[in-house]
Amino acid sequence: MRRHVWVGIVSASVVLAVASFARGDEWNKRFAVTGKAELRVVTSDGDVTLRGGEGKSIEARVTTTGWRIGPDEVRVIDYQTGDRVELEVRLPHYHWNLGHRSVRIDLTVPREIDLEIRTGDGNIATEGVKGETRLSTGDGNIHTELLEGGLDASSGDGNLTVNGRFGRLHLKSGDGRIDARVAAGSKMTEDWSVHSGDGDVTVRLPGNFSADLSLHTGDGHIHLDFPLTVSGSMRESDIRGKMNGGGMNFTIHTGDGSIHVEKL
Repeated sequence: MRRHVWVGIVSASVVLAVASFARGDEWNKRFAVTGKAELRVVTSDGDVTLRGGEGKSIEARVTTTGWRIGPDEVRVIDYQTGDRVELEVRLPHYHWNLGHRSVRIDLTVPREIDLEIRTGDGNIATEGVKGETRLSTGDGNIHTELLEGGLDASSGDGNLTVNGRFGRLHLKSGDGRIDARVAAGSKMTEDWSVHSGDGDVTVRLPGNFSADLSLHTGDGHIHLDFPLTVSGSMRESDIRGKMNGGGMNFTIHTGDGSIHVEKL
């Protein structure tokens, strides 16, 4: 009989432990701004989703699964100086293997805003913002929609899908596919670059887009919808030339994949 009692106690303890790891928590805060906002978000682990709106505030929500938000578990640290807001989400260094744990950051921001978002391990998605945008993840996908302005986006191991009207564009994936749609009205204000270490690259451009184009693949093919004025030699894996009369340098490289440059 005593043995059965102990088994019951142990089983109940395991159920309680698993239930405690399934718990979640939530943190919310609103930051009022008056001029053009600046936002910097840093987290060691977690997905970040951001959407632009018509309001004059930055609204942030952090939700967790398997963690509590507090001094001993997930810490949320925020600063505001004028129209600049900084948000840092720190996860504990210890990791147990019971249950599923996750962190998610959801943001609603003014449409005109300068952004820097960094996550060590997670996906980043933004929609409907105008300004200078810098996105970085160590291991995750990046997706942007209706972005206007400058974009620097990099993933150590993930796919990049971007769509917008750009003046500056730098995309990099260590091991993933890149798909960029450059909307009509985009105009290069500096040299652009798109680079994948191991993945296909597709870039869709307006028919009148002008650039000095440099395309290179280590192991793949190149498909180009635009006529180029080429000077010097040209190989199947390495093409350089002027598109629509030329302009600033636009470099597209992949180490192991194919390149597609298509008209919208």
